[in-house]
Amino acid sequence: MSLVNLSAVCAHLNNATKARLALTSIPNSNLHLKLSLALQNSGYISSVARGGPTLLRLIAFSVTLQRLWLGLKYWQNESVLGKIKMVSKPTRRVNIDVEGLRRVVRGEESGFVAGIRSPGESLYLSTDRGILEARECVEKKLGGLVLCRVL
Repeated sequence: MSLVNLSAVCAHLNNATKARLALTSIPNSNLHLKLSLALQNSGYISSVARGGPTLLRLIAFSVTLQRLWLGLKYWQNESVLGKIKMVSKPTRRVNIDVEGLRRVVRGEESGFVAGIRSPGESLYLSTDRGILEARECVEKKLGGLVLCRVL
């Protein structure tokens, strides 16, 4: 799992919402696909689709790359996906257990993870059952690697 690429995707999504784009593309990987589907299930983005190849010409040959196309949602001229921020970084991976996650969902701080303060805020974790939102992890009694926070 490359957190460097995931942080680049988070920065790209922040820039795309500031530019008020309706459709944007990110590199295709299993991690990006699972996070995009989790964001779609939470209602932050409208659609996720694997797009056609983009042709990248290198010195002696050409390579085709698949992209993930994301449809961004807007409500009353404001982006539904406010700001997405990485919690774990490549130099510091933040894992959390179920008890710590319960404190975070209640709004308290647990280690390096600040509490969830507003109803529209979400925290996404990578667990052994895929990428899930923090409230789902508490229901299923799972802990894992904290990936990002949507404000």
